[in-house]
Amino acid sequence: MPLALLALAIGAFGIGTTEFVIMGLLPDVAADFQVSIPTAGFLVTGYALGVVLGAPLMTVLGTRVTRKRMLMLLMGLFIVGNVVSALAPVLGVMLAGRVIASLAHGAFFGIGSVVAADLVAPEKKAGAIAMMFTGLTVANVVGVPLGTFIGQNLGWRVTFFVVAGLGVLGLLGVAKLVPEQPKPQGVRIRHELAAFRNVQVLLAMAMTVLGFGGVFAAITYITPMMTETAGYATSSVTWLLVLFGLGMVGGNLLGGKFADRHLMPMLYISLGALAVVLALFTLTAHNKVTAAVTIVLIGALGFATVPPLQKRVLDQAAGAPTLASAVNIGAFNLGNALSAWLGGIVIAAGLGYTAPNWVGAALAGSALVLAVLSGSLERRSVTRGRLESAHVPETSAGAGPGESVPTASAPISR
Repeated sequence: MPLALLALAIGAFGIGTTEFVIMGLLPDVAADFQVSIPTAGFLVTGYALGVVLGAPLMTVLGTRVTRKRMLMLLMGLFIVGNVVSALAPVLGVMLAGRVIASLAHGAFFGIGSVVAADLVAPEKKAGAIAMMFTGLTVANVVGVPLGTFIGQNLGWRVTFFVVAGLGVLGLLGVAKLVPEQPKPQGVRIRHELAAFRNVQVLLAMAMTVLGFGGVFAAITYITPMMTETAGYATSSVTWLLVLFGLGMVGGNLLGGKFADRHLMPMLYISLGALAVVLALFTLTAHNKVTAAVTIVLIGALGFATVPPLQKRVLDQAAGAPTLASAVNIGAFNLGNALSAWLGGIVIAAGLGYTAPNWVGAALAGSALVLAVLSGSLERRSVTRGRLESAHVPETSAGAGPGESVPTASAPISR
């Protein structure tokens, strides 16, 4: 794999840390601003919605400069957003800082996915994308637990200053390692938008929203769930997040490996298993050991869907992949926002801290239904194409040179 993928992974590490570290710090932030945990959950929802809106906006603006330059500008925006979050005097200002940082998220991963895929042979594209996303998953093994530990011992504001420092490292990595590429030529917004008329692109994005939304329904409220239901001490949340991150790393790498060989079967298995595990989490969350094992499985199964879904969007929008790729990253975060909101609703309704797991199971199950539909439509399209090829007019034995007529056994299909 090219060394440039390391630079993309460094940037992904910083972005992944700021996205997920809020989960472990949610009670601390809520207490500091004197709001409820569901209200503080808007910091998750706001970030996710910022990614949804920022992904297409920043990608369109990025067509005016080289991809490397745009990646550097996005990391600069990420740094500013985290500094604002660290200095926020009230929850509203912190929410604004989260949104500023989130504007860089979708476009970075969207443009980065295209850059990563272009750096390798066609049969290695999903693996290259997975390598970039490894930075995001490793953030959950190192960055998020470390950020949670720092926040619980030195204050959550210190955590966001550290995350801003990670952004600086990501900026330097992109500047040093990503090769210069010419500015995209002939890019037309109308051409990029045409990809969204492809029903398979839309189905893939819907699977992204629902599938990964299932993960966030449970993980957004992991701290109160583990402390209030499983009986863990608050300090134990750090290593529980490490377990979640380890699952993400393994699932991401396996997803990238098998997506290059058997993309749709990989989605069927991972989404189906994710729905089952999330449903079981309502039971396993009451025991420390089973809760820890389930957290690993949720991370692994959730991120096993990321490389295949991203590759499917790139494949189906091959003529105009940049905007579609970025919007699909926004779709991941739309799922995050939806699930965090729904999880907050069921908790506020008095259904308990395990109730979001049922929400997650329903979302993942819905994604599986769409995956089966997508695969069925694809098989029908292939079958129809073969039938049409079989019905091409054959040359009659009695036809003259250069002439052909349809035979009775092979009528022309319309």
